[in-house]
Amino acid sequence: MRLPYPHFQVNYKLYPGTGGSDGLELAGMIERIATETDGTFVLTPQLPDVRLLARETELPVIAPAVDPVDPGRGMGKILPETLSDGGAVGAVINHAENRDTIADIQRKVERCRDAGLDAIVCVDSVEAGRAVAPFDPDQFLFERPDDIGGQASITQTHPERVKAFLDMRDANAPETAVRIGGGITSATDVSRAFDLGVDAVGAASAIATAENPGSVLRAIGAAVAEQ
Repeated sequence: MRLPYPHFQVNYKLYPGTGGSDGLELAGMIERIATETDGTFVLTPQLPDVRLLARETELPVIAPAVDPVDPGRGMGKILPETLSDGGAVGAVINHAENRDTIADIQRKVERCRDAGLDAIVCVDSVEAGRAVAPFDPDQFLFERPDDIGGQASITQTHPERVKAFLDMRDANAPETAVRIGGGITSATDVSRAFDLGVDAVGAASAIATAENPGSVLRAIGAAVAEQ
């Protein structure tokens, strides 16, 4: 496991202002805030910028996607070894916006392990987590698709579901970290998630579309540093 815990993950997705030089500028701000607050941040940039951000910052970088492929033929596929060589420390698997089959999840976890990448497997229920727990991913990202981009996180609306997911993790994959996402918009949401017992928290639109992302990130950095 290469990712540091606890942390807050900033997911760039495809939002304006997060690609190329703009994405690097945002990463620089996040890195400065991490130093100011002593909070740990992790970045998931757009795929072409993984190497750039890994080279130009000290922040851990996660690739937003990976493919279950081996070196050789596979035009247009994303090789785990290339991500690792580019400075990524992990890769996202089965995101709600980029679903995988169970067979591909298993193979992607295996290939990430071969390449020295943390495998972050996204699941939307206790049952889904239980189904992929035997693959021993490094991290579960537990979030409901309906919460993504919303204004209310599961930690507010259904904290009992978070606790049930953590109970599942403890029983089936005790070495796997749990990150909560979907509807996280504030430092209060972050603190509430950690109080429930998760290992990490993350968000995308709450940062990428904020009028003052620096202010939001400073409050979140302080919340992470308190853990």
